Amino acid sequence: MPVQRQAGGPGDALHASVLDTIGSRITSGDLEEGQVLTLDGIQEQFGVSRTVARETMRVLESMGLVTSRRRVGITVRPRSAWQVYDPRLIWWQLAGPNRDTQLRSLTELRIAVEPVAAARAAWNASAKERDRLLDLAARMRREGEAGRLESFLELDIEFHTLLLESGGNEMFAALKDVVAVVLRGRTSLGLMPEKPVPTALDLHEEVARAVASRRPEAAEHAMRALLSEVRGAVVPVDGPPVAR
Repeated sequence: MPVQRQAGGPGDALHASVLDTIGSRITSGDLEEGQVLTLDGIQEQFGVSRTVARETMRVLESMGLVTSRRRVGITVRPRSAWQVYDPRLIWWQLAGPNRDTQLRSLTELRIAVEPVAAARAAWNASAKERDRLLDLAARMRREGEAGRLESFLELDIEFHTLLLESGGNEMFAALKDVVAVVLRGRTSLGLMPEKPVPTALDLHEEVARAVASRRPEAAEHAMRALLSEVRGAVVPVDGPPVAR
């Protein structure tokens, strides 16, 4: 799973496995809204302790996927209650049958936010951050043209994270994990070509140059063009609308 976790003992791994299984079943629709779970049922199904079952439900409740009430049990909540920016929830949907809908939502979010974030970076990024963006874009070209997708991915994540952080808008910066998980998802789920398309490499460099030379309008335009290319690559333009 692309979502990064801190290392832990066997109990942590077991909890993560149960969490991923139940979370995936909820986000895929296998466990429908209103369906009731119990701690006893989870213990029996997965062969885990009550502590693991309870912690799993606590995390799912914090994500808005379930609610727990005495004498009722643990009830699956409607999609409208889900914490949709949680990277784990995003990954479960990317890896499940709702992948196309999730990709569409995430790409539209990025189109709405990242061009403005790039413009703000052109205004506010430090000299060190500007130099780092130029370096990242150059290294992305080398790794991308060589077909080294894993190293390209890490550079791509750092590039977009730096743009979101360097503009000084804390709301944009808070989306860095969301952007990272969708970038990881494209690679892990086989949605990337063997090599990044030349246009994408060109546009990353164009964004970096515009930020480095303090040209906010050019940075915004280049980022919008980059994300339009991404949208065309991962989401059919004439695809179905996002589920409401």
